[in-house]
Amino acid sequence: MPLSKPPLWDHHGDRDAKFTEFGGWDMPVEFDSIQTEHAAVREDAGIFDVSHMGQLHVTGPDATALMQRLTTNDVSQLEAGNSQYAAITDDDGIIIDDVIVYRLPDEAAGGDGDPTYLFVPNAGTDERTHERWVEYRNEWDLEATVDNRTDEYAMFAVQGPSAPILVDEASEESLSDQPRFSITAATVAGVECLAARTGYTGEDGFELLLPWEEAETVWEVFDCQPCGLGARDTLRLEAGFLLAGQEFDPESNPRTPYEAGIGFAVDLETDFVGRDALAAIDPDELEERLVGFELIDRGVPRHGYDITSSEGRVIGTVTSGTMSPTLGRPIGMGYVRSEFTEPGTTLQVIVRGQSKKARVEQPPFIDTV
Repeated sequence: MPLSKPPLWDHHGDRDAKFTEFGGWDMPVEFDSIQTEHAAVREDAGIFDVSHMGQLHVTGPDATALMQRLTTNDVSQLEAGNSQYAAITDDDGIIIDDVIVYRLPDEAAGGDGDPTYLFVPNAGTDERTHERWVEYRNEWDLEATVDNRTDEYAMFAVQGPSAPILVDEASEESLSDQPRFSITAATVAGVECLAARTGYTGEDGFELLLPWEEAETVWEVFDCQPCGLGARDTLRLEAGFLLAGQEFDPESNPRTPYEAGIGFAVDLETDFVGRDALAAIDPDELEERLVGFELIDRGVPRHGYDITSSEGRVIGTVTSGTMSPTLGRPIGMGYVRSEFTEPGTTLQVIVRGQSKKARVEQPPFIDTV
């Protein structure tokens, strides 16, 4: 099956970007170097093409009820222009995906008075998520329209301490005072966009959603470092954010929100798919939990490496690891048995057959906004 391409695929190629397959998309992984791009975001600003992320619209009289039943957080608490982080779980409480749910501001909601939600599932999951929403809408006989608009939106993330200034300069509106986890309609480079004060790097910044055909106009207005998925991964790992397919996967690594450390996004007072299974779990009695760790010995932890106790007993598995560009130290995350999750606990990570000493740390590994 041919890979999907973002709207600026040719443009990125002209810039000599390197590409990689991710979630069925051919995406830029590196423009200059991961270290250069990572440093730009931590110290100044960078722009990412994240048009591979899914975008689904839900509206209608029962839109809130549908979103409430299919995501783990309390959607009814969202006012127009706000957003929240949530998980999508199956009947057993296993994470299928994690999403940001935006309740669109009135001026972008279609004007019929019904609440309109835009939510962003991970790359390559938009079609199955759309099918899930339609299936449950029909089963529960709810009046809501569900549209998959992944092919209509380009999506750029402008991230870093200077990002608010850059977005402000490019917009007809003043956006620098926009609160975190809010979304508003804006005109950027003369193009009508949605501007969300969210991100995946641990830094301040915006995610811009805009018409697919206007992608180059908006991309070109930002005079900052273009960044690929390689830097996005090192940045998100320093911030302690989950990556679908690594920290959770419903088939290869089934995890509940409690195991994955996102129990804060579960509201058991709401009635969602998986709620009863999660309510039956005592978070204090989990067999394994996700932890962060720093490798003390030389080496770089990688996905799939064994984690052992000091005595050599296998107690877990690395899910993500890297040499932190900001800290200059090898860091990672992984699931270990609960008795080994206390910060400061000594572990061993098996790197290319050799046992390397590590210490449990509570993510994030850096200060985040």
